[in-house]
Amino acid sequence: MILVTGASGKVGSEAARLLGAQHQPTRALVRDPSRAPRADIEIVTGDFEVPDTLDAAMRGIETVILVSPAVPAQEIAVIASAARRGVRHIVKVTSKASADSPVDRRRGQAQIEAYLETSGISYTLLRANAYMQNLLALAPTIKQTGGFVMSAGDGQVGMIDARDVAATAATVATSPEAHAGRAYWLTGPELITYDDVAKELSDALGHSVGYRRTTPAEHLAAMIRAGVPEPVATSNAQAFGLIAEGDAAWLSDEVAAITGTPPRPLRTFIADHIAAFT
Repeated sequence: MILVTGASGKVGSEAARLLGAQHQPTRALVRDPSRAPRADIEIVTGDFEVPDTLDAAMRGIETVILVSPAVPAQEIAVIASAARRGVRHIVKVTSKASADSPVDRRRGQAQIEAYLETSGISYTLLRANAYMQNLLALAPTIKQTGGFVMSAGDGQVGMIDARDVAATAATVATSPEAHAGRAYWLTGPELITYDDVAKELSDALGHSVGYRRTTPAEHLAAMIRAGVPEPVATSNAQAFGLIAEGDAAWLSDEVAAITGTPPRPLRTFIADHIAAFT
């Protein structure tokens, strides 16, 4: 049986849905049952910070798809529970992790990965580039002002649809032995800039959408004014500053190689989510 953590989020919910559609024995771990994915799977309620609930969720589990906000203590607790319960394989959704990164999230991912490597459990790492779903956070501003502000400059991003990350995770989880010890770098099919985002939105909406460049410091202040918690806003501003420097300008063909299906382009993502921007 496969356990999907973070099953109410963008990657976890889609992975659980796909596994259910394939009639794979699957259990989804959620903290709030009202946000459980709509899928033909078992739903269990638990909390990353309550070990007993994790141990209960791990009963009978062979493979875990580990998705969370990358809080080290929480994911380490999941890995420790998996080790206690004899889980054989963990498919960890991660990012461009680095112990010396200026971005707090990346340092946290590196800490989690280091613990996973010493856990004794077989594992696969899925290193995803930036999610297209993050563009949905721009929708309110685009609707109100006809544009958006970003500190990514002219930086290119191998942006990926979270649904393609989920499909990759589900595929690996159904045959984990073939992917043991591997780290896959997951991207969409093309390098795009935020000018490209503005153009695709303009074409889809039928009116001009502007992209206004700003500095990381100004972007940080704007996010805090908008109500984004300061630690999250700080990490976001740092990440966008790195994008401006070319940090996210990488592509791979590993989604298609693993799933047999090419990843979705930006145009498809926008068409599928156009209602959010109108």
